[in-house]
Amino acid sequence: MTQTQPPQETSALPENSPPPTRTSPESAVQASSGPSMGRLVGVDLARALAVFGMYVVHIGPPLSATSGVAGWIRYISDGHSSVLFATLAGFSLMLLAGRREPRTGLAGRQAKARIAIRAIVLLALGTAMAMEYGGVIILGFYGVYFLLALPLVRLRARTLAITAAAFALVTPQLAFALNALLTPSVQQSINAYDPLRRLSEVGVLDLLLTGFYPALTWMSFVIAGMALGRLDLSSGTVQKRLAALGAALTAAAYGMSLLLAGKGALRSMAEGGSSSGGSGSMPPGSGSAPLDGGSFPELPASSLLTAGPHSGTTFDIVGSVGVAILVIVGATVLMDRLPRLRRLSKPVIAVGTMSLTAYVGHFLAQSALSVSAGTSTQRSWVPLLMFVLGAIVFAAIWSRFFRRGPLEYLLSAATKPAKYIR
Repeated sequence: MTQTQPPQETSALPENSPPPTRTSPESAVQASSGPSMGRLVGVDLARALAVFGMYVVHIGPPLSATSGVAGWIRYISDGHSSVLFATLAGFSLMLLAGRREPRTGLAGRQAKARIAIRAIVLLALGTAMAMEYGGVIILGFYGVYFLLALPLVRLRARTLAITAAAFALVTPQLAFALNALLTPSVQQSINAYDPLRRLSEVGVLDLLLTGFYPALTWMSFVIAGMALGRLDLSSGTVQKRLAALGAALTAAAYGMSLLLAGKGALRSMAEGGSSSGGSGSMPPGSGSAPLDGGSFPELPASSLLTAGPHSGTTFDIVGSVGVAILVIVGATVLMDRLPRLRRLSKPVIAVGTMSLTAYVGHFLAQSALSVSAGTSTQRSWVPLLMFVLGAIVFAAIWSRFFRRGPLEYLLSAATKPAKYIR
C-alpha cells in the first residue's frame, strides 16, 4: 500500500493507535488502500496480551510454584510475552516506514529519522530504568533493535522473512561461539570503557550479546514482525497461510527439539540460573535474585538442541516466532469476525494502544506499592489480577479523553523534529 501522508506515530513497544470506537492514526490513511479497522484492533489486542504476559512473569507466582492451568499460563508467558513484544516492535516499524510499500524520498528520510530518534529515546529511558530495576528492562534493547533495523525498512515481506529465517538459523550458533570467547576478564575489560555500563547493569556488550534480550539473536523476532507488517493481515487467504505457517513452525521446532534433546528440551530456563534473555528475570530488590544475563553461559553445545523459553536457540526462536504469529493472527481473526467480542474487549484493547505506558507503569506501581515480584514463596495470583485490572481501568478511562497514552504522547512529541528533515 502506498501511503501519501506523513508516517503515523507509533509507540516504543508497539505503535499507538486509539481505541476502536475512534478513528485511529493508522486508519486515517486513505480508506481505499488502508488496513481494516479489525486488523488494527487485532494487533492492539495482541499487544495487550503481551503486556499481561509480562505482568504474569514479573508479578505472578514463579513457574516452580504453579501447576495445572496456572502452570500452563505461567509457562506460556515465560519468554513468549517478550518475544511477542519484539515481534510487534517490528510490525510497528513498518507503520512508520510504510505498510505495504516502503516510503521513499523525503517521506522515507523522515521515517528513518523518526525511528532513529525513537531508538535513542528508548535507549535513554531503558538505561534510566535499568539503574533502578536491572537488566530485565527491555526498552534499551528496543532502542538497539530499532537502530539495527534501519537498513531493512525498505525490504519486501519475502526478503524480510528470508532474512529472519537466516538470523534464526545462524545467530544462536554465533552467539554460542562468541560467548565461549568472552571470558570474565575480557568482559570486564570491555565494560570498563563502556559509559552505559557505568550507569546501569546494561552496557553495549549486554545489549548486543550477553544481556537478557541480546540483539544478535532477538533481531530474528523484530525482522519477522517487519515481514508481518508488510502483509495484508485483513485478507482471509493471508490469515490462513500465516496460521498454517505459525502452526508448522511451532510444531516443527518444539517437536524436533524434543526428538533430539529429550523430555527436558522444553524446560524453561528463566528460573534455572541461566538465560539467553527474557522477561523471566526479576528486578533487583524484588525479593528474588536476578539472573546473570548472557546467551548460553557455561552451557554445553548440546544445549543448542533445546527449545525452552529463554534458551535462545534456533529451535526456541523458530518455535517462539510460530507462537507469536498464531497470537497475532488469532487476535486479528477474532476481532474481524466477532463484532460483539470486539465491543466487549474495548477496555483490554485500550491497554494495547498504550503498551509503553502499561509496561513502564507496572514497574513504577510495583515499586510504589512495594509489591514483590514472583518468588519461590509467593503463590497468590491476587497481586497480578489487581495489576491487570488496574491497567485495564486506567487505559479505558484515559482513552476516552486522549488519543495517546501519556508516554506514547511524549515519545511522539520527541520525534516531531524529524518532519523538518529535507
